Amino acid sequence: MADADDVRRLALALPEVVEIDSEGFDFRVANKGFVWSYPERLPGRPRVIRADIAVLYVGDEAEKQALLLGEPQRFFTTPAYDGLPLVMLRLAQVDAERLAELVTDAWRMRAPEELAAGFVEPAPRDVGPH
Repeated sequence: MADADDVRRLALALPEVVEIDSEGFDFRVANKGFVWSYPERLPGRPRVIRADIAVLYVGDEAEKQALLLGEPQRFFTTPAYDGLPLVMLRLAQVDAERLAELVTDAWRMRAPEELAAGFVEPAPRDVGPH
């Protein structure tokens, strides 16, 4: 089960990431957002920043639909996001390893090509007993 602290740790470990001051979290690379807290808007109510839900940049509609259809317990969207390459992720429904993959993929799609091309992911840490 992941949370906002995991998002922050993973995003800030990536090159040239800037955290924007926010009620929740909001991360950018080259002035382009790649993961941020979900700004929930319910009719007749003020906007609420949901740090338990991440908005992720996914690149295109095909990837968006693959995530929504393939993992509906984790991902969702709303009409406000129709036509945008973004999905919402329920952080409680994902482990740290999957979250790392999603955050890194979002970063890669928004980072300048030369920065993304030069990035080498660290090897997974062995967390089991030796």
